[in-house]
Amino acid sequence: MYSLHVAIVAPLILSIFIPLFYRLFRQIHTGWFVLPLPILLFIYFFTYVPVTMSGRSFSNNINWIPSLGINFRAQVDGLGLLFSLLITGIGALVVLYSIFYLAKKKEKLNNFYVYLLLFIGAMLGVVLSDNLIVMYAFWELTSFSSFLLIGYWYERDKSRYGAQKSMLITVFGGLVMLGGIILLYIMTGTFNFTEIMSQTNAIFNHELFVPALLCILMGAFTKSAQFPFYIWLPDAMEAPTPVSAYLHSATMVKAGIYLVARFTPVFGEHFLWFGLVAGVGILTLIWGSIFAVKQTDLKAILAFSTVSQLGLIMSLLGVGAAALHYEFLDDNIFTVAVTAAIFHLINHATFKGSLFMAAGIVDHETGTRDIRKLGGLMHFMPITFTISIIGAFSMAGLPPFNGFLSKEMFFTAMVHVTEMDIVNLETWGILFPVLAWIASIFTFIYSMILVFKTFTGKYQPEKLEKKPHEAPIGLLISPVILVSLVMIFGFFPNLLSDSLISPAMASILPSLLGPGEEFIVHIAFWHGPNIELFMTFGVIILGTVLYKTHSRWKKIYIAIPEKLTLNRFYDYLLNGVQSISNKVTTTYMNGSIRSYLVYIFTFFILILTVTLTGKNAFKFDTSNVSSIGVYEVVLAILIVLGSICILFAKSRMTSIILLGAVGYTVSLFYVLFRAPDLALTQLVIETISVALFLVCFYHLPKLRRFETRMRFKFTNALISIGVGAVVTLIALSAHSNKLFDSISKYYVENTYTEAAGKNMVNVILVDFRGFDTLFEITVLAIASLGIFGMIKLRLNRRKED
Repeated sequence: MYSLHVAIVAPLILSIFIPLFYRLFRQIHTGWFVLPLPILLFIYFFTYVPVTMSGRSFSNNINWIPSLGINFRAQVDGLGLLFSLLITGIGALVVLYSIFYLAKKKEKLNNFYVYLLLFIGAMLGVVLSDNLIVMYAFWELTSFSSFLLIGYWYERDKSRYGAQKSMLITVFGGLVMLGGIILLYIMTGTFNFTEIMSQTNAIFNHELFVPALLCILMGAFTKSAQFPFYIWLPDAMEAPTPVSAYLHSATMVKAGIYLVARFTPVFGEHFLWFGLVAGVGILTLIWGSIFAVKQTDLKAILAFSTVSQLGLIMSLLGVGAAALHYEFLDDNIFTVAVTAAIFHLINHATFKGSLFMAAGIVDHETGTRDIRKLGGLMHFMPITFTISIIGAFSMAGLPPFNGFLSKEMFFTAMVHVTEMDIVNLETWGILFPVLAWIASIFTFIYSMILVFKTFTGKYQPEKLEKKPHEAPIGLLISPVILVSLVMIFGFFPNLLSDSLISPAMASILPSLLGPGEEFIVHIAFWHGPNIELFMTFGVIILGTVLYKTHSRWKKIYIAIPEKLTLNRFYDYLLNGVQSISNKVTTTYMNGSIRSYLVYIFTFFILILTVTLTGKNAFKFDTSNVSSIGVYEVVLAILIVLGSICILFAKSRMTSIILLGAVGYTVSLFYVLFRAPDLALTQLVIETISVALFLVCFYHLPKLRRFETRMRFKFTNALISIGVGAVVTLIALSAHSNKLFDSISKYYVENTYTEAAGKNMVNVILVDFRGFDTLFEITVLAIASLGIFGMIKLRLNRRKED
């Protein structure tokens, strides 16, 4: 009944047991316990292919917080299924690769696989959650788990820096996205995406529509490393190669792509959506491709290539949104852009995943990823060379690989941008195909650098840390599978047309389909001598010339001042914020507890006094006040006198005895008010407190209060009187303002009948307010563990000393 929920939480549940497996089965690589799960999940999701092909979807729902409209509704449609298959399929290959890549004895595998499973579950939650609040919770969990994965080698400064940068940028975007989700709720009254979809016409002209659009795009752009937020992705390459292969080819960076695709039916009809998504996408494409050519590290080249390819997919989704403007066309040319976006999404996962794994193999077997030290490895690593050349040629858009097909469709979409009659695209829209063509040239160049600078040329053994040799079969299985898919999808692209691409398009452009209709997708190699083919010829010819002359013109990158880079701006911004924060903090954080209490109590007095006055909340009503007996008066006087005497006590022993006397006197109030449970609790606590004070008495410093003359401090006295007066006023007002009937009658009537208990206090704590009690106990348990940890740490240090 809740199979989708089980699929989402299964990785999270398994992560709990990974440390146990790691401890009990040291002789077995922990990855073998993880590998079956993504395989089973891939098979499970694959069973939904017939469902989405028929135009249907499947959902499960669990009510979570119905009063706030938050429910855990999981739904599989064409788009969600596509991403689920990528997450689990590539995930299984990455786990298999990591088993042979990460040394069993040297690495903390329990941490690695816990983080990886958290990430898999979070990504599934993002793409399958129909409720936007639940989706946002998983969205931030992807940021958190990727932070842990990127910083896995936390001993390295660069790993910590990259993890911090990715966390700050993506979490910032996520918080802005949350603002957009709240704005959508204000407009529609629901967090469920399917219900929001049914109100697109109503919200289109709403005054909050554009702010919501901008907030949603901020979340997507930061997550998918679009310009100018791409700077976190190259630094994330400090993660282990299996992490890079997973996060940056098929999962995390694709979350922003998913968000744009999912919200296209809601915002796509607005020209601003096209302008920002397509414009930022094409800018990111050319920016990433140009700077990829500059890099000398294999993973750095792949990082900037990922930025570029993400921009390509994003621009296609932006152009594809134009189909909503021209839905009256029988043969809508702009649906080609959506087809290309989905197809390239799949293609990118295959060739980029294989290239990351090949780069990891080179690093694993030679000890370096620097292309200036590499060369001539083709003879030592023929299989890795074959994997790299297939992946790189596909990324460059060369036939007969799958990247060529989606790249041709990309050119087609960009060429047709000039046919749009919005925002004067008939004129300046020519920039889209021109920039796409230039970016493709640089894509060709860095693809060739990636392969030929590594595997051909002069062999330099003196610069390598290890003698190169072909990787073991375990490391080769996953990339071989991926490059096999590159070739299969290249020769037989229509294997994906009806099964994955068409259902995903139906999720992105549902308004273009009538009842029972579906998108007809047909992908072919040959379309005749059209402009796209000539653009490809130009890319190959000019790209080859520039690659051959790369050493002559690459010096132009030196002309770009390092101080003007976005990374340097990020560092300046972060350091500036930290500097200002430190200066502000040091002005009031002076190490004096007395000063901190002054701040706290001053704001306490001001805020509550203003609230009482502004809301006209003070009221004094004695109509329901019980009579005060002589015992209460006597006990109150004793408490006041005891508290005052503590201030003037000349020894710690006297202070401890007086403090205990005050506590025991309070317990007598509970006896008078017929609350024996509370009285017993108070007596026990006071006894333990006094005993602990006496145990620590020997270690306490001498009381030096009267060694110097005490001075009256007016500020302290004023604050003390103010706090007491405000608390008294609040207590009187709370008692006098009865806005609701007392709940005590409900407890009296239902304690025995509903909870079968005669002790009302116990029933309230255990049954009616059981969660409060549970969380209080949990907090106490966490505090106890923390105290135990600190004591144990201190004892261990003493033993070492």
